[in-house]
Amino acid sequence: MIWPSPLIEAILIKRYKRFLADVILDEKEITVHVPNTGSMTSCWEPNQRCALSLSPNPDRKMPYTLELTYNGETWIGVNTANANKLAKNWLTENKIPELTDYKTIIPEKKIGDSRVDFYLEGHKEFPDCFVEVKSVTLKKDGMAQFPDAVTERGQKHLRELIEIKKSGLRAVMLFIIQREDVNIFQAAEDIDPLYSQLLRDAHRSGVEILAYQCRIDLKNIELLQSLKVII
Repeated sequence: MIWPSPLIEAILIKRYKRFLADVILDEKEITVHVPNTGSMTSCWEPNQRCALSLSPNPDRKMPYTLELTYNGETWIGVNTANANKLAKNWLTENKIPELTDYKTIIPEKKIGDSRVDFYLEGHKEFPDCFVEVKSVTLKKDGMAQFPDAVTERGQKHLRELIEIKKSGLRAVMLFIIQREDVNIFQAAEDIDPLYSQLLRDAHRSGVEILAYQCRIDLKNIELLQSLKVII
C-alpha cells in the first residue's frame, strides 16, 4: 500500500483524548488527528519522531493525521484503519497463502445483526469464508500482542466467528502487526483475559488464527512475513 501522498516527518509531543496529538512541525506546535481508539501503549514516547499525512480536504478542521511513530528500531503504523486496507490488498493479490483461490471478496459483509470485515465466496472444495481483521501495535514481553485495552467489540467478533465456524463455513481471525521489532504474536491475557480465553475457544472450535507482519517506511506499507501465533 503506497501512501496516497508523501508522509511528513514531525516530532510527537503528546497524545490525548484518544483522537488528538500535539506535534512539532516546521518548528510550530500543531494538533493532529489520531485514528486509533486503543491505548497506543508501547507505540510512543514524548519527543519521538512521527510521520503525518496531509488531507486534500481544505475544509477539514485538522488537516494532518498521525500515521506512524518511530521508536528508534521500527516505524509503527498507528492508523488502525490501514489494517483493513492492507487486508483487502493482500486478499485481492493472493498474498496470504491460507486465503488464496477466492475470486469474490466482499468487504463489510452483513451476517445476523453484525458485519464481518471480509466475506470470501467459495467454490467446489472451498467453503465460503469470513475474515475478521485486527490491527496490532502493542509490543509486550518482546511479542506482538492484542488488544492494548479491554475490547468488548473484539470479544463479540470472536463469538461471531465461532458461530460461523459451527455453521460449516470457514472463519478466520487475521491479525495485522504494524511494526517490525517482533516475531511472535499472542493475545494480551493480562490486559483482556476474556478476549484471550475467547481466542483459545475460537481456535479449539476450528477458527483459523493468522498473524501477518508489515514492513513499514515513509513510502509504503507492504507484507513482510507471517508470524508464529501462540494460543
